[in-house]
Amino acid sequence: MSAGTLKYRGPLSGLSPEARRRLLERSGTSDAQVAERTRELIARVRQDGDAALLEMALQFDRARLSSLEVPRARWEEALAALKPEVRSALERAARNIATAHRAQKPQAIEVETEPGIVVGRRPDPLGRVGVYAPGGRAVYPSSVLMGVVPAKVAGVGEVIVCSPPGPDGLPAAGVLAAALLAGADRVFALGGAGAVAAMAYGTQSVPRVDRIVGPGNAYVAAAKLQVVDAVAIDAPAGPSEILVVADGSADPEAVAREMLAQAEHDPDACCVTLAVGQAQADAVAQAVERASARARRREIVSTSLRERGAVLSVDSLEEAWPFVSAFAPEHLLLATAAPQEHLARVRHCGTVFLGERASVAFGDYMTGANHVLPTAGLGHAYSGLSVLDFYRWTAWQRVDREAAARLAEDVGTLADSEGLFAHAEAARAWRHS
Repeated sequence: MSAGTLKYRGPLSGLSPEARRRLLERSGTSDAQVAERTRELIARVRQDGDAALLEMALQFDRARLSSLEVPRARWEEALAALKPEVRSALERAARNIATAHRAQKPQAIEVETEPGIVVGRRPDPLGRVGVYAPGGRAVYPSSVLMGVVPAKVAGVGEVIVCSPPGPDGLPAAGVLAAALLAGADRVFALGGAGAVAAMAYGTQSVPRVDRIVGPGNAYVAAAKLQVVDAVAIDAPAGPSEILVVADGSADPEAVAREMLAQAEHDPDACCVTLAVGQAQADAVAQAVERASARARRREIVSTSLRERGAVLSVDSLEEAWPFVSAFAPEHLLLATAAPQEHLARVRHCGTVFLGERASVAFGDYMTGANHVLPTAGLGHAYSGLSVLDFYRWTAWQRVDREAAARLAEDVGTLADSEGLFAHAEAARAWRHS
């Protein structure tokens, strides 16, 4: 079922077990060498602090730094140098992200479970959050907005950004400009596993944070998984992916554009279309082949599609839904005549785009939804980044005198049954309060 530009073609029902496994098991777990090297880097930062970070900047980024923190004046210079149209687009994106995430803010709750017994829960913003912003080939100012703006909306006390320095000792100008627009409090010229370790454990210059969010390379992903004993993280992230469900109403050219938009991210990206009917599948595959031939990032696109690209036919939409659920894509595009009607069928994905006009590119940049999303099937258990990731909850309970007397004996009975006799004594002391 392998053909030309795409790794897999033909009916979904005809996929071999090995091909199905390869599409469904898209693990982003780092290999043993990356994990071991990451452990060594984290240990260096924990032991030597800033000195280790300065050595790593020289070793990995070829940057000789005198200070890890980037002065705010450099952010302002980067923003002033930004092309007006780029600045305007970033400002629009930031406004929309803020609007969407303000609507997600949680509320305190209080409930009386029995007369005189009140249980409550209050959302409290985190004290400090770290946002990782990639550098080098993958410079995405939009990802800075996606991490910083929701944290500020939530009321996080301090938001720091870490991004690798270039040869001039500074992170990419777009990252610095976006940090200023988004409202970040501090920026550090730090990249890779060292940056994650610094944010997780703290150094002389870098403050310890409560949560680390943001995408990165294999070493960043491995480091985040290795510091979870000290700090909360967002969902582990892997290469980009899209699953398109296209019925006969879909424009094959539009579907092809969406597949290429994700394929150009990474040679390991996974791009799949389920098309209703063999004729529609053939039309989509041909459109993908034409678009791939003229892609500006052709080498990356071609590798991605050749290794993990698929256009598969199904006899009906009903046949598609079990695969959609099993795949749990980062991006799910419903290019169907009535996408809203199908939304209820979807449970496991990062985000859903309803109709071919709802291009994934719009969501990546401008709709206000967050583009930091679970990949590799983790949509079964994780959600995309949201304002909720920047809170912790303070739970509390209140019991009045009469309620304490009513609770005492039943609680004592349960505590005795579990062998916790001091618990039982503490409860029964209130029987005659």
